[in-house]
Amino acid sequence: MSSIAVLGAGSFGTALAYLLGSKGLEVRLWCRRKDQAESIRQSRRNPDYLADTILPASVASTSDLAAAVRGVETVVLVTPTHSLRETIRTGGGSLDGAKTIVCASKGIENETFLTPTQIVRSLLPGSDRRVAALSGPSFAKEIVRGVPTAVTIASLAPETAKEMQALFRTPTFRTYTSGDLVGVELGGAMKNVIAIAAGICDGLQFGHNARAALITRGLAEITRMAVRLGAEPLTLAGLSGLGDLVLTCTGDLSRNRTVGLRLGQGESLDAIVKGMHMVPPPATGRGAASRPLGSPGETVAGGAMVAEGIHTARSARHFSRKQGVELPITEKVYEVLYEGLPPRRAVEELMGRELRAESTG
Repeated sequence: MSSIAVLGAGSFGTALAYLLGSKGLEVRLWCRRKDQAESIRQSRRNPDYLADTILPASVASTSDLAAAVRGVETVVLVTPTHSLRETIRTGGGSLDGAKTIVCASKGIENETFLTPTQIVRSLLPGSDRRVAALSGPSFAKEIVRGVPTAVTIASLAPETAKEMQALFRTPTFRTYTSGDLVGVELGGAMKNVIAIAAGICDGLQFGHNARAALITRGLAEITRMAVRLGAEPLTLAGLSGLGDLVLTCTGDLSRNRTVGLRLGQGESLDAIVKGMHMVPPPATGRGAASRPLGSPGETVAGGAMVAEGIHTARSARHFSRKQGVELPITEKVYEVLYEGLPPRRAVEELMGRELRAESTG
């Protein structure tokens, strides 16, 4: 296989570049900033993410998007979902020339409610059968440590899923295939919202009972929404659903859980975003998040981290209201983030909902 372009030099993009480069494959790692690309070229380390990881010699960094994607067979998109459309448009015809496009971003676009592969397919007509999604429980720091990890690669075309399965597989990175593109992507996106809720419970010191209930009911909520959009229910019980949900709700490396944890401990979203050097959420609503925090694509302090759940909560809540799909946990996370609802009050309101059979929500 010819060279591979990894677009996005955050934690996960760096980890995937390391993974593929360690197989001896030629990888071009695209960085949004020229200084970051130059630092990687000189030191073989990403100064902003996974700084202790030495990248293989076969990984080359560049800030020139056209040069990164020119002539490659596979493009791996790992940019934040809210900037994915801009990246694809900037790549233009060069990106359209790739044989396969793999979306490793997790989220839902606010304005359109499109998943990453749907954004790609809307901008690159005729690309349906060459687009895939990679998702599952996979912290970047553990990937580069060589910790056993398993993920799902989904595509509408079985041959594309199998080809990418072989491309990404290593002795410590096991890949499974799926034809349920919608289910795999929605599981990866929505688990971030539930992880914020789980962090809130932990920040309020509610214990293991609350966390277990939250994860279980969160999975029911994700499944309800995904099935409405055409997903297979069993997909949400797999790696990209339950697996990723458990990891993100319980792991100390989870940025989304950390956001919730600090909210539960009484910090404002504004302070959390600035303290973690994160991409700000859209300015909307009132209360804790009502003060403008910058544009969705803004970077701070060199390279900005992303807690996608902050953005996804907004788009999922919009979907819930528009489609009449009940997402009570998502609704409360949205109210905490964007309307200033106190976290403890949010939990009280969830617990005080009308009693019903478990199967009905």
